[in-house]
Amino acid sequence: MFAFLTRARKALTRGGIVLAALSLAACEPMTVGGGGPRIDTNAPVPVALLVPSGSTQSGDNRLAQSLVNAAKLAISDLDGVKIDLRVYPTAGNAQQAANAATKAVDDGAKIILGPVYAAAANAAGVAAAKRGVNVLAFSNNPAIAGGNVFILGPTFSNTADRLMKYAVSQGKSRIAVVHDTTTAGKAGEAAITAAISAAGATKVADETYEFSQNGVTQAAPGIANDIKNGNAQAVFFTANTAGALPLLTQLLSENGVTSSMQQFIGLTRWDIPNSSLSMPGIQGAWFALPDPGMSQQFASRYSAAYGQPPLPVTGLAYDGIAAIGALVKSGNANALTAQALTQPSGFVGVGGIFRLLRDGTNQRGLAVAQIVNNQVQVIDSAPRSFGGAGL
Repeated sequence: MFAFLTRARKALTRGGIVLAALSLAACEPMTVGGGGPRIDTNAPVPVALLVPSGSTQSGDNRLAQSLVNAAKLAISDLDGVKIDLRVYPTAGNAQQAANAATKAVDDGAKIILGPVYAAAANAAGVAAAKRGVNVLAFSNNPAIAGGNVFILGPTFSNTADRLMKYAVSQGKSRIAVVHDTTTAGKAGEAAITAAISAAGATKVADETYEFSQNGVTQAAPGIANDIKNGNAQAVFFTANTAGALPLLTQLLSENGVTSSMQQFIGLTRWDIPNSSLSMPGIQGAWFALPDPGMSQQFASRYSAAYGQPPLPVTGLAYDGIAAIGALVKSGNANALTAQALTQPSGFVGVGGIFRLLRDGTNQRGLAVAQIVNNQVQVIDSAPRSFGGAGL
């Protein structure tokens, strides 16, 4: 029932993708300049794609190929924009990523897409910064964002903000936070706490447990008591379906805390794998996800083109090419500067709208879903523009 997954590399999360028919374009052009190389918009723009091929880690070569596939699919959707895509292996290694970034810039790359893992992305960013080239990394780790490095992976902060705004709109303003004591758990708790404050809600309990089966078992009764004593209207969890969530929600239910009494909210995707949806403890719970319709369109198109479904991170490569193509299409020589990349109107990407922020992180338009009778039901649609409902 209870299994923990140990991963040496946790710097990637899920994303989605958008097709040409859905308009791969920046929402509006704006004046750009500074923080990046000038480009010749009349010639194919050299773009470096850094992928973890050559790694000894299981799955990295498949991941690398899926990223290449998605980038090529995105290029084929660009309307009148020519991209000279150049692929460089990093083996998932920081030093090789730095070497690849240096070679890519020497070869004329005007922007770097990737790498995947945080340490590799940070190293590539340092190498590229010396030459004034920006990096759109596939990481979701905000610790490496900033300067010339922009992360494309969905962040805890973005998800927590979306869910807390929705919770408050539904009258759920007294929030208990439940998290483990790992680095990821603490990072999730910090994002949720900031979101609670920003939404004008109140944190009535901050509950922790050791990341082990025994840790959850020992902590659950006390967590349940504190949630009830704090009159919490909602419980916000950092746990995921591959870790503590199944046992934690079962034990909380046995101690009188259920999603029908205190609304359960998940910081992670509770619909992956699909079998998770049948867990009794998460029926009625809320979580956030990219626009399901748009994500499914990409998944179907990718499967038709390559004979297999995309991996969860695959869409980020498509997003990066979509943003680059939209900016290049403006015809401005400064199209790949930091100012252009962070235009407030953003881009259309894998699961809807997204934009890069000046601190190197990103904001994505997410839908809010509820688990009802082992099915996912969208209860608040993903926004279609920045400044609209849900943002």
